[in-house]
Amino acid sequence: MKAEDILEKYAAGEREFSGSTLSDTKLTGAVLTGVNFSQAKFTRVNFSLAKLTNANLSRAVCDRVNFSGADLTLADLSGVILSDANLSSADLTRAELNGAQLRSANLGSADLKDATLRHAVLSQANLSRSVLRHAKLTCADLTGANLSSSDLTGADLSGADLRAAELRQVNLSRANLQGANLSGANLRWADLSGADLRWADLSSAKFSGANLTGADLSHATLLEATLVHVDLTRANLAGVDWMGADLSGSTLTGVKLHGVSPFGVKTEGAVCRWIDLSQNGDQSKVYQFQTENPQEYFNEKPPTVQVIIDDRLGADANCALAVTYQQVVRYCGQFVPAPSVEVYRRRTVLTFELESDVQLFLAAYVAIFPFEDAKATAHTVLKVIQSIPSQVFRSDLRRLQQFQQLVTNLSQHVQQVNAIKQLQSIPIAIRSVPFFQSPTRTVLMNSNNQMLTVYENPHFGRRRIQRSASEQDLAFLHEPSPFQLPTQEDAIAFVTGFHAGSIAEQ
Repeated sequence: MKAEDILEKYAAGEREFSGSTLSDTKLTGAVLTGVNFSQAKFTRVNFSLAKLTNANLSRAVCDRVNFSGADLTLADLSGVILSDANLSSADLTRAELNGAQLRSANLGSADLKDATLRHAVLSQANLSRSVLRHAKLTCADLTGANLSSSDLTGADLSGADLRAAELRQVNLSRANLQGANLSGANLRWADLSGADLRWADLSSAKFSGANLTGADLSHATLLEATLVHVDLTRANLAGVDWMGADLSGSTLTGVKLHGVSPFGVKTEGAVCRWIDLSQNGDQSKVYQFQTENPQEYFNEKPPTVQVIIDDRLGADANCALAVTYQQVVRYCGQFVPAPSVEVYRRRTVLTFELESDVQLFLAAYVAIFPFEDAKATAHTVLKVIQSIPSQVFRSDLRRLQQFQQLVTNLSQHVQQVNAIKQLQSIPIAIRSVPFFQSPTRTVLMNSNNQMLTVYENPHFGRRRIQRSASEQDLAFLHEPSPFQLPTQEDAIAFVTGFHAGSIAEQ
């Protein structure tokens, strides 16, 4: 069909053109309101400045079609395929683009106000400077799309895929981005004030200079995200996972942080007068900063417990370790998290990252359960705490409360742990696996990077060597010395180095 045929039939009152095929033709400025182009095939057709109000282009295939400046108000473009199409300055107000595919399309300055793009695919599309106010882009695929400087005020992008999207200076004020995937997206200088980002994936996203005042980021993932000089005043970050995030120079006053670890984030130069730690965000539990230094509460280094085993983790031991810690976490999940495992040629390191310095001694007590050194390590953990007199903290009320809390929690939880019969049977069940009889070393590292070795098996690092009969007679001369407890001064210095955030969330 030719363009002349369509215009002639339209003038005669015909509106049905479904399944039509058009290529290499011009319909510039044509008036085709209410026409049915469903399942049509257009190749290199020029619709620039055309009036296609209420047109039906559902499931149409448009290859290198020019819709620049066209009026597509109320048009049905659901399921349309727009490859390399040009929709710059097009008016798509209240258009239906459900399931549309706009791959590599150019929507520069297009107006998609109130448009519906549920499950639309706009990967690599160029939507820079587009107007998409209140557009419905639910579950849309915008992977790698360019929406820089676009107006998406109040748009519904819930569940949308915006991975690696270019969103510089975009206006997403009051937008719904709940559950959206923005990992790796560039949101520098974007306006996200009042936006709903609950449960969104913002890992490795770049927010430098962005406005997030009053935004709801509760339960969002902010791993390795860049939030340098971001305004987060009164934003809701309850339950976020922000390990490795950079908040240097940001404004954090009034931010809601219930259930959030104060560790693992950079906050150098950040401004923060107070934070809301209450469960309901009602300021019933507020942490007031005594200094202008954000490191008073936040810290880049999380407290850790390391159990170092003087043996390589083999296949059998690996299975046994997984099952063992599954039981440990099952019964003591509140005391110790699952470890990360590093395996070397002759050594294995289990690292437990914690959310509070106060948890260090209890975590060490529980983490060593599977190993033959468990009793000796547990004994020294308690001895270290017992060696610290509470009087040394009398001049610092906060430190005294923190230490008293540590002692009380350790005492109560040790009794609970010792009463769990299933845990007491763990060493018996895996006694036949040599890995768990290997010498161990247990090291605590607080958030102030202070280290304390609470136990080291005297045979740790000593390789068994076959000796002659005469050498065996003198073996007692080579027996290692028993482990020496940390000095009282070292124990006090370690506990004194605990972070303020370790008590603020308790």
